[in-house]
Amino acid sequence: MSALIKAVEKRSPADKAGIKAGEKLISINGSRIRDVLDYDFYSYDSKLLIELDSGTGVRKVKVSKPEGSDLGLEFETYLMDAQKGCSNKCVFCFIDQLPRGMRKTLYFKDDDARLSFLLGNYITLTNLSDEDAQRIIKMRISPLNVSVHTTDPELRTLMLGNKNGGPSLKHLYAFCKAGLKVKAQIVVCPGLNDGKQLEKTLSDLSALYPSIESIAVVPVGLTKHREGLYPLKPVDKTAAGEIIDIVDKARSANLKAKRPAMCCAADELYLKAERDLPDADYYEGFAQLENGVGLMASFADELELCLKMEDEFAPPKPWYICCGLSAEGFMNKMVEKLRTKCPKLDCKVVGIPNEFFGGMVDVSGLVTGGDLIARMKQEDKRERILIPDVMLRHGETVFLDDVSVEEAEEKLGMKIDVLKVDGGEFLDAFIIGGQNG
Repeated sequence: MSALIKAVEKRSPADKAGIKAGEKLISINGSRIRDVLDYDFYSYDSKLLIELDSGTGVRKVKVSKPEGSDLGLEFETYLMDAQKGCSNKCVFCFIDQLPRGMRKTLYFKDDDARLSFLLGNYITLTNLSDEDAQRIIKMRISPLNVSVHTTDPELRTLMLGNKNGGPSLKHLYAFCKAGLKVKAQIVVCPGLNDGKQLEKTLSDLSALYPSIESIAVVPVGLTKHREGLYPLKPVDKTAAGEIIDIVDKARSANLKAKRPAMCCAADELYLKAERDLPDADYYEGFAQLENGVGLMASFADELELCLKMEDEFAPPKPWYICCGLSAEGFMNKMVEKLRTKCPKLDCKVVGIPNEFFGGMVDVSGLVTGGDLIARMKQEDKRERILIPDVMLRHGETVFLDDVSVEEAEEKLGMKIDVLKVDGGEFLDAFIIGGQNG
């Protein structure tokens, strides 16, 4: 397969070499270019011989550029290839629990090793061929984010609903043997990979340090749309506490073995167990922040630090903060922190019940626009509503149910501000709001 060049950046090395939009990239220095990984790897050198399909024939051009600099080519797709879909039928798959009638793209399951490296997506390794795995090792593609769930081959085959579930662990061990860096994830399903199974998985993965850099332990998410799916139990208060205790035991064992603690329990587990969140040191640099592990502790730590550098500030007009039910108590604590520098602050935190996915779902990242509107119509109008960006689809201004921010604003008659989950940005919003109010 050759990659169609969509555009060539002006005055770039490719432009100076005479490469044109509409041509297809075939190879670089004799190596076939199949996707973005090949392109980035083989275009790194300073002297390149590029083979192109011009549509009327094949031609070769020489390119000279600084080592590591970009050629200046833009392709039709980010991957320069089709995205790899998931071949699993995981018993806990969240996409299988979506209601019908949503946008088609929401039902696509990716399991693409390239996106694990490039965008931080988690992969299961089940659709990797031996050739794919060797290419990753050859190119030193690292770090990779891997959904392990269990190191028991038979149980992993069951949980992933794929006969390659257990056998594909060989790729994980090969990556570790080759010295690649891996961030591991375990989605805990009560009755399957908890208890002794979780203890074994944490022990097995910890033994692969330093290749395994960190291990995130997160609870299974269950919606009300599970007709015909594998019977799973939710993680309740008792189960959450037991999982945290197992993680703490593994952390202690790692520290005793002169390793980092490595294992971290998700924020949601602490909220479910009704335990205080750990401080920032627990997360050892927040290695899995993109997975939501330590997000609240990081937020609180940033806010505390920024507040120390601020004088007392004027309050904005009355605002709302909206979040998932599980974060309501935490956000109330954050508002109390703000009041240490803004005593007259009038800000009400509103937890949004999740009717769209069902009562078992209480995280902010799955609050829909429809549920936000329904709940906030019960409140008096205020100057504005603050929501975290995790409520919206990545890079877009719409909620998971396709309700846009603008539509929600119109129906509620209130301005909605979308903020990053960042303590500093959160504080700035109030300081600036007070100055403008």
